[in-house]
Amino acid sequence: MHASPIRALLLEQIHSEAVERLQSAGVEVTSLDRALDEAELIDAVAGMHLLGVRSKTHVTGRVIEAAPQLLAVGAFCIGTNQIDLHSATEHGVTVFNAPFSNTRSVVELVIAELIALTRRLTEKNELMHGGIWDKSATGAHEVRGRTLGIVGYGNIGTQLSVLAENLGMRVLFYDTADRLALGNARRCETLKELLHDADVVTLHVDGRPENRNIFGAAEFAAMREGSLFLNLSRGFVVDYAALRGAIESGHIAGAAVDVFPVEPKGRGDEFVSELRGLPNVILTPHIGGSTEEAQQDIGQFVANKFLDFVTEGSTSLSVNMPALGLPRRKDTLRLVHLHRNVPGVLARVNGILAEAQVNVEAQLLGTRGDVGYLVTDSVSGTTQAIVNQIRAMPETIRLRVLV
Repeated sequence: MHASPIRALLLEQIHSEAVERLQSAGVEVTSLDRALDEAELIDAVAGMHLLGVRSKTHVTGRVIEAAPQLLAVGAFCIGTNQIDLHSATEHGVTVFNAPFSNTRSVVELVIAELIALTRRLTEKNELMHGGIWDKSATGAHEVRGRTLGIVGYGNIGTQLSVLAENLGMRVLFYDTADRLALGNARRCETLKELLHDADVVTLHVDGRPENRNIFGAAEFAAMREGSLFLNLSRGFVVDYAALRGAIESGHIAGAAVDVFPVEPKGRGDEFVSELRGLPNVILTPHIGGSTEEAQQDIGQFVANKFLDFVTEGSTSLSVNMPALGLPRRKDTLRLVHLHRNVPGVLARVNGILAEAQVNVEAQLLGTRGDVGYLVTDSVSGTTQAIVNQIRAMPETIRLRVLV
C-alpha cells in the first residue's frame, strides 16, 4: 500500500464503521470526538496521510500547506465548503465527500417538520407541557393538497419531491441548473414564481459562495401570507433577522431551521440565534443527516473512497480531481501522476518510460481545470531513477508509486 503505514485523523465523532474499515486495511487511525480550530488542526494533522472531517472543522489553506504528507481529505457529509478546495488541488490533496449517503435522513426530517408545522404541533406540545388542554383545530391543516416549493432540485430536492407527491402534495421546484422534473413536479422559471405559488418553501441549495444571503426580506415578502419556510441546506444562505421579522409580523406562519451561519463547536455550548423563542418555529442542531443509518453509510462510503485512492489511485467521485478508476493487475507497479494541465505531459512521461525500455501495460489520463491525472501501469523496469525523472518534471504536482 505504502512504504510506511498510512495514518488517518478522523474528527467530529465520525462513525466507528469508518474507523474499523480503515483499521482492517492496516491504517493507523486517530479519532477525536470534537472539531478543531485552525491552530489545533495544524498540530494534529502533522504526519497524517488522511484527514476526515464533518461540517465544523475548517480545512484551510494554512492547514494544507502545513501537512506535506497529506494525501486526501474526506468530508463525512455532503458539503465541502469547509475545505479550501483550491489549496487542496494546488498541493495535490484529493478531496472526497458523501453526496448520497444521508439524503434520505434529510428528506425524512423535512417531511416530519413540514407536517409538524402544518399541524402546529410545536405549540400544542408546549401548551400540554404547561398543563393546558387546547383541542382547537384553528391553524392546523393537512399537508395533502398543499403546494410544496423546493429551491434546489439536487439529490435531496428530487427525493423530497417524490415523497411529498406521495403524500398528496403538489410540488414545484426552482433550480439554476437544468433539472429533470420527477413525477408530476413542475419547474418554475423564476424563484419569484415559486414563492408566489407555494404554501411551503424549503431550501436545498449547495454551499457555493454565490448562494450567500440569497434569501432575505424581499423573498419572505414574496411568499404567500401564512406560508411556511424550511432551511436544511446552509446557514449562510438566509437572512435570519429578516425571517424573524416575517414570523413576528404573521406573514410567515412557521419555520424549521437546521443550519446556521455560526454554529457552536461542541455539544453543550451555547446556541445563539435571532430565531430563539418564536412560536411554531422548530430549531434543530444541524442534524439533518444525523441518523445512525446515515452516519454508518457515510462512514463506510468515505472510508472505502480513502482506501481505493490509497491502494489503487482511484479518484472516482472526487470533488476536486479528474475522476479516474483503472482496474489493476496484481503484478503491476502503478505510477499515479498529478500534474499541471498543459500540453505534452503525457508524451514526456511516456518518453521517459520508453527510453528506459519500460512497457506500459495500461494507462489512463483525465483532466479537470488546471490539473491532469495520469495513471500508468507497468510490469517491470520502473526504477527509482525513472520515478525521480518524472517527479522532477516542472509540471509535476505529486507522484505516487503504488506497488
